[in-house]
Amino acid sequence: MTLLEHLREVYAGAADPEKAAPMRAYMRDRFEFLGITSAPRRELTRQVLKGRPGPAEGDLTEVALACWALPEREYQHFACDYLRRHAAVLTPAALPAVQTLITTKSWWDTVDILASNVVGVMVAGHPALVSTMDAWAAGSELWLVRTALLHQLRYKERTDADRLFGYCTRWAGERDFFIRKGIGWALREYSRTDPGAVREFVAAHPELSALSVREATKHL
Repeated sequence: MTLLEHLREVYAGAADPEKAAPMRAYMRDRFEFLGITSAPRRELTRQVLKGRPGPAEGDLTEVALACWALPEREYQHFACDYLRRHAAVLTPAALPAVQTLITTKSWWDTVDILASNVVGVMVAGHPALVSTMDAWAAGSELWLVRTALLHQLRYKERTDADRLFGYCTRWAGERDFFIRKGIGWALREYSRTDPGAVREFVAAHPELSALSVREATKHL
């Protein structure tokens, strides 16, 4: 049985229609759900992956894209967890597939995991991908912009502060909620490493939205 076949068999066996309805409502009816909440789903995932060898890059992207083609959101969540677990395997060759995941069936629940735990790992391991982050941050696809803003979320002292602040400045006037929230979140996380720099940046940019400022200064 292939990984995808095993996954579908196990997840389908745990489906709970009574839980699926409120899960769908929470996500504004954007996606169908099997009705498997996070903790049980991760336990099922461990069962599915138990004993299987570590995947090659092509296996990772193939499975992830196949999960994205399925209607129920739990499969996309599995793909995100699978990619996150093996993100170190991914090279720049995988970025087009990851970009497809970010820009298809897009919502915060998948984009944020891909941004900070997959794309961020890829950029750290392959610094040439920084130019792609610059291109995404300068583009018009807002989910790619959010990914660029958040890709350094786990970097701490390795954060390229000039790049982070540059992205935030570029999008400071954006009205989209997810961009405003992303700016604030990225700044808030960096404030744990360099609170003074974040404080100065916020003070110097009155064009930042109230939401961005509130999030950025939450721990200052």
